[in-house]
Amino acid sequence: MEVAIIGGTGYGAVELLRFLHNHPHVQVKRIISHSNSGTALAGFYPHLTEVIDMEMSTLDTDRLAQEVELVFFATPSNVSKHHIPSLVDKGVRCIDLSGDFRLRDGEQYYSYYGEEIASADYIEKAVYGLAEINRSQIKDADILANPGCYPTATTLGLIPAMEKDLVDRSSIIIDAKTGVSGAGRGLSQNVHFSEMNENFRAYKIGEHKHIPEMEQTLTETANEPVQIVFTPHIVPMTRGIMSTIYVDLKDSYTTKYVVDMYQAYYQEDRFVRVRKEGVFPSTKEVYGSNYCDIGLYADERTGKLIIVSVIDNLVKGAAGQAIQNMNIMYGWEEKTGLDQLPIYP
Repeated sequence: MEVAIIGGTGYGAVELLRFLHNHPHVQVKRIISHSNSGTALAGFYPHLTEVIDMEMSTLDTDRLAQEVELVFFATPSNVSKHHIPSLVDKGVRCIDLSGDFRLRDGEQYYSYYGEEIASADYIEKAVYGLAEINRSQIKDADILANPGCYPTATTLGLIPAMEKDLVDRSSIIIDAKTGVSGAGRGLSQNVHFSEMNENFRAYKIGEHKHIPEMEQTLTETANEPVQIVFTPHIVPMTRGIMSTIYVDLKDSYTTKYVVDMYQAYYQEDRFVRVRKEGVFPSTKEVYGSNYCDIGLYADERTGKLIIVSVIDNLVKGAAGQAIQNMNIMYGWEEKTGLDQLPIYP
C-alpha cells in the first residue's frame, strides 16, 4: 500500500519513516513539505543518506488522491483540518498526529488552540485513536485522530482504575515530565542548550492543550464529568514521558490487588507492560519503542493510588501509535513494523 507523509521535516515524520521503512505492507510514495519542496529529505536528516532517496514536494490533494491510499499528517495544529476533508472526500484515509480532530467541543478547541474547530461533519467522522481502548471504532475510521503524547501515557495509566471504579474521580493529580523533542524541531529560547541543560521547569500550568483531551477521554470512561490537575515539566533529555498520577482509592486495596487487575486488563495488549509489584518503569526502558510501561503502588497509609506510566513521546506518543492504528485500520497484525526492542542504554 502506498502512503504519504505531510510535514516531512518534523520529528514525527522522521519517526514515521524509521518504522515504515521496514513495514512489509507499506511503501512511502511521497513526503510533503510545502516550504522545502524540491529539497532532498537527506539534506535535513543526513542519517537517511542512501537509505531514503526522496525529494519533498508540495501538497496537491487531487494528485495525492490518485497516488496513495493513506496520508499521515505530521503537521502542527491548525493545518490538517484544512486538507483532510478534501482528501477524505476523494476516498483517502487520513491519520492526523496533530490535535485538529481530537476534541469535539468547539469552544474548548478555540480556547486551547486559538482557532475555530474543523467542520462538524468531519469532527463526527473522526475516531480517537487510543488503540488499546478504541480498537473496534478504529477499524472503520476514515479520519483517525492520533492521541497526544501526554494523554497517551496518562489515560493508559488511569483508565483501568476508573473503569473498575477503584478511585475517586473528583481528585486526579498528574505530574508529568517530557523530553525536549516534545517541543518539536523549531528553535526557541526555552529549549536552547544553555537554557535547558542542567535545568528542569514546569510550563503551561493550567493551559496545556492536552488538558481538554485527557478530560474528554476520562469523562467518556467515567460516564460523568472529570476534571484533572495537570502540571507538565520539561527535562534535559531527548525523548521520553513519565506521567506520575495520584488518585484517592475508594477502598483499602493492596498493591498486589491493583497490579493483578491491571495485568488482567492489559493482558491482550501487545504494547502495554504492567510491572510486577514493587517495580517501577523508567523512560529509558521504552526508549525508541512503542511500549507503554506502567508501575503501581497502593499507599495504604494515605489511601492513594500512585500510577507511574512511561512512553517514548515520539513513538507511542506519536508515530508508533499512528502506525499501530494503521495496522488496525487495515486488519494487519497490530505489531507489524513495530516489533522492536527498546534502545538501551
